Amino acid sequence: MSSTTGCGWCDADYQSWSCLLWEVSPFAYAYLGIGLAIGLSIVGAAWGIQLTGASLLGAAVKSPRIRSKNLVSVIFCEAVAIYGVIMAIIMVSRMPSACVWSPETRTQYGGDGFCTCVTIANCYSLFTTGLTVGFANLFCGICVGITGSGCALADAQEGSLFVKILIVEIFGSALGLFGVIVGIIQSQGVTN
Repeated sequence: MSSTTGCGWCDADYQSWSCLLWEVSPFAYAYLGIGLAIGLSIVGAAWGIQLTGASLLGAAVKSPRIRSKNLVSVIFCEAVAIYGVIMAIIMVSRMPSACVWSPETRTQYGGDGFCTCVTIANCYSLFTTGLTVGFANLFCGICVGITGSGCALADAQEGSLFVKILIVEIFGSALGLFGVIVGIIQSQGVTN
């Protein structure tokens, strides 16, 4: 028979994933969420720039007039990374105060420096905020990149299509803003 830790439900040898995840500090999850928000946003922007840039350069060989006006697609992709940076700054400002996270303190309520349920919930809230913002901006960057690629190729063939496809690209870019708005709403419940 194995002994249990101070929390009373995890075996001391940690034979389940739930016990292993319980031992990780909630602050690690909060900082992981912040990292995911900025990291996935930058990956989405880079992916979108790669998709748009390759098509823009290829189409500019056939039609050099599209070089400058199609750079707006690259700017839309870069805005996705900026959304992630802004959300990471907001999330860092909402980090709860530090507390003691050990098996002994988890079974007690109150006291100086002990993690309360509100502190733990706030940290997990920041983790899910980071997931939401990161994945929204990742997919937004891919969406804007694919649309920008199509815009460059269509503009090289027919110049009147640029504005029409640019409107579609603006709506695709709005997906990243929706992710930021949802992230701000999610992080509103976090108190220091």
